Amino acid sequence: MPIVRVIVWIGLGLAVGLWFAATQGATAAAEYYAAYFLEESLSLDNIFVFAIVFSELHIPERYQRRVLGFGILGALVFRAVAIGGGIALITRFTWAIYPFAILILLAAWRLAFAEERERRVVEGACDVCSSWIARIIPVSPVIHGHDFWRREGNRLVATPLLVALVVIETSDIVFALDSVPAVLSVSHDPFIVYSSNVMAMLGLRSLFFVVSDVLGRLRFFRYGLAIILAFTGAKMLAANVIHISAAASVLVIAAVLLATVLLSVVPRRSPKRGTV
Repeated sequence: MPIVRVIVWIGLGLAVGLWFAATQGATAAAEYYAAYFLEESLSLDNIFVFAIVFSELHIPERYQRRVLGFGILGALVFRAVAIGGGIALITRFTWAIYPFAILILLAAWRLAFAEERERRVVEGACDVCSSWIARIIPVSPVIHGHDFWRREGNRLVATPLLVALVVIETSDIVFALDSVPAVLSVSHDPFIVYSSNVMAMLGLRSLFFVVSDVLGRLRFFRYGLAIILAFTGAKMLAANVIHISAAASVLVIAAVLLATVLLSVVPRRSPKRGTV
């Protein structure tokens, strides 16, 4: 069952933090947990994109797991490159934290105010016959089982499953521009940063099938993520003036997410009718 898989993956993610505490101390564990919770919360925003992609391309649920599996595998490879490059850049040029902070603040603005624009971009990319993908490789609008390619005459054409995979991968590259700098605001240890990314993303496939419907009803969730990103961006900009520990970052992230969920589930008040 998906919920069991989610519990197992979250349990493993928390257990890795205990391993850091036992082998490298409380500071390393706090950095891991801050990075893990930050990446886990930001990864939830990916689920909105996954849901739009599968809906627009009419991908049956029985094939979605295969697409997500390959998508997450590709994302893990790209994150390793992005994290390694980001840490090398910050180590060599300390001023690089400021462009990263600006990227994070722009991402916070996008989450809070550009949801509809993002939806239109993703929906446009999912137009099988006229998307940019179809201009590069021949695409068939017909799903052919779980295959990414099918043969039409003497040529191979991509199926909607491959289109979904490409859109998910390219979307993750955009998300990485937000999440990788944000995680680097917590720790510059490549092992801590990458392990937090790995543990957050490995459970994302199971998490999608559990919370994809629920997230749409959390009307303040994206605003909560925007606040978290704004906090991390401000933390990076003020790093030379104010030191905010990883443990404090964990508390801020947890408090914002909890408040966001609680505000979202509070029933809306219906307007009172005027009395005559």
